[in-house]
Amino acid sequence: MSDSGGPVPDPTPPGRRSWSDVGPRFASAMVLIALTATALYIGSYLFAAVVGAVYGGAYREWETMVSRAPLSPVGMVLVGLVALSGLVYPLLGFVASLVVIAVACVVAAAMGREGLLWRIAGLVLFGLLIVSALTMRGEGMAGIWAGVYLGTVVWMTDSAAFFTGRQIGGEKLAPDISPSKTWSGALGGLALGTGAGLVVWLFATESPIWIGLLLSAAISILGQSGDLAESAIKRHFRIKDSGDIIPGHGGLMDRLDSLTFGVFFVVIVGGLHAGFGLVAEGLLYW
Repeated sequence: MSDSGGPVPDPTPPGRRSWSDVGPRFASAMVLIALTATALYIGSYLFAAVVGAVYGGAYREWETMVSRAPLSPVGMVLVGLVALSGLVYPLLGFVASLVVIAVACVVAAAMGREGLLWRIAGLVLFGLLIVSALTMRGEGMAGIWAGVYLGTVVWMTDSAAFFTGRQIGGEKLAPDISPSKTWSGALGGLALGTGAGLVVWLFATESPIWIGLLLSAAISILGQSGDLAESAIKRHFRIKDSGDIIPGHGGLMDRLDSLTFGVFFVVIVGGLHAGFGLVAEGLLYW
């Protein structure tokens, strides 16, 4: 979710705020959901290709943000390597993905010291996100349900926070980081995200409801934390949106920020419970 460039007061009453951007946001969301659901269901190389391409595109935005300049030829190489790290996963496993990211870090180091730490941080972040998403999906039906569960909690939290915050308004959640976010939006997102996740939990597994409730609430909170973390990074680089590739949403980073901590959380919980070869099963079956 995008934040404004500075803490500008909004004199417009909540009930009269503009909703002109809702149409593009809704249309874009439908396309993204359809693409994600199809890739998630088919899995294997298609899912790996989509995940790699999406996070490769996110790194493109990261690179231009860090360099404060149009994408250079070497930057294009880094984008390609991030995408490649997803493609090699189903063929050679997560070690091969990490090797590709390590090569990308070496290439980044050759670009010079300016922005180096930020470049490497982005490469490592998106590389780990790719590995985590593909590890969660795995090969069985449980991976599909785990992806549906995670996506439902995160995106319903995001949507509810947007609509609740815009309609009700009120006290700002973190005005120094993201002046557009409010406590009403955060609580609305937490309530709907947790509730929606619990519905999917009831369909996906016969595990205790209280576990689903706790996991859903945790993922919802982490989703909003990821959103704030990206807002803080964008504020550091003095940009409003990471890009404009998605109408009504901004860039890929703006759309994926809420998934970041949630993906890591799911992999850690599932891996610790049932082993990192059965992450989805470890998340859903207790």
